[in-house]
Amino acid sequence: MEAASSSGKNRELFLRGSLVWLCLAVAMVLSSTRSATLEGSGLGAHQARADDAADLDALAQRARGLQSTLVALRRQIHRNPELSNREQQTAQFVVDHLRKLGVTRIETGMAHHGVVAIIEGRKPSQREQTPLVAARADMDALPVQELNEVEYRSQNPGVMHACGHDAHTACLLGAAQLLMEMRDDFSGRVMLIFQPAEEGPPAGEDGGARLLVEEGIFDTGSPEDRSARPGLGLPLAAFALHCSPDLEVGSLGFTSGTAFASVDRVRIAIKGRQTHAAYPWKGIDPVVVASEVILALQTIRSRDLDTRNPAVISMCVVRGGTRWNIIPDRVELEGTVRAHDEAVRALIRRRIEAILAGITAAAGAGYEILEYRDMTPVCVNDPGVTARAVSVLREALGHEAVVEVRPSLGGEDFAYIARETPSFYFRLGVRNAAKERVPGLHTPSFDIDEAALSIGAESLTRLLLDTLNRAGR
Repeated sequence: MEAASSSGKNRELFLRGSLVWLCLAVAMVLSSTRSATLEGSGLGAHQARADDAADLDALAQRARGLQSTLVALRRQIHRNPELSNREQQTAQFVVDHLRKLGVTRIETGMAHHGVVAIIEGRKPSQREQTPLVAARADMDALPVQELNEVEYRSQNPGVMHACGHDAHTACLLGAAQLLMEMRDDFSGRVMLIFQPAEEGPPAGEDGGARLLVEEGIFDTGSPEDRSARPGLGLPLAAFALHCSPDLEVGSLGFTSGTAFASVDRVRIAIKGRQTHAAYPWKGIDPVVVASEVILALQTIRSRDLDTRNPAVISMCVVRGGTRWNIIPDRVELEGTVRAHDEAVRALIRRRIEAILAGITAAAGAGYEILEYRDMTPVCVNDPGVTARAVSVLREALGHEAVVEVRPSLGGEDFAYIARETPSFYFRLGVRNAAKERVPGLHTPSFDIDEAALSIGAESLTRLLLDTLNRAGR
């Protein structure tokens, strides 16, 4: 009986142990099946998306926390505006602030007074090549006498930040601070470009984004001299923003494809023969000829071009004569040509020369094209980069806050950077709905709702980090 009882107990223990192992095996199979199902349905990334959402909220909070700093930065720059290619103090202010943030790699003297900073993430990466992205802000002001009665009004007579470049610079400095605070959360490099002379260099000088590219801002360089160069190769993408008084603060505007027009500067001399105003038949009146030229140039837009292609020809300066009763021997015209297509741009130039030749020949006058200056090419937003950027910004700010806007016939020399690498240039709403009238860009009363500053800094940071994070996957 003792032996039989012991044998029964052993069988019972064996059966119990087998049952336990069977239950564990079934649980493992079910767990594996559930994970595979979640992954196959796309739900397996739910936790990753939740983590991303938490990161978005954290970034928004960090950006809002910078608001007072951004206002102070913007106002300091606004008080001390400097014209194109003369941004010495602004550049030094940028450098000093970057150093306070702990940025160690800073290049100066690019395109005269440009500043280029490199911020590198500390998160480990398995990629053989470290990804690089870029963002740019312009620093120069305009020859405008400010009319705003504010404590931060311009202290430089006849010079004003009437195009929002003070805000652009403050936003990029804000992005620099956010990136420095989040270095442990990303891998890769960010190039921050503080550009001079976006409004165009003075006559006889070169500058702006064109000169930055010509000087090799994106050149890789040889291994032995790479540490001394600002460039680390072409960025995966480049980003920039511009204040828009047409959009309410809290809104962003975007355009896919052509965003800004090409810009050409034109100076023409019409040559006649001087005479007394009472005897016009004894001379050749260049004033009349110049008038006919101005009117005829407008037929290029209405008769020579496909009217579905945006373009504009504006003669803005007419200069000639010394006295009310003397027909002069010369009149000078000065203006601009804008187009959204490079082929249209070339056609307009050919037609201007043909019209000048025909009208002056018919009047017995002469002409000279004193200057036909290629200021900037068409600025094109890469469709793929734009689509991704819009998705990122809408996820963060809300779908209704990110709106599509029409391409502008204004010019933007960010076009030279966009020629080098896929880019996205967007509008930052700075309009305050409480104001009855919001002055436009390049006017002596232009100002912004400074609540836009943290939105601008946050938006740039999101786009930079998203590009790096996708490159690292």
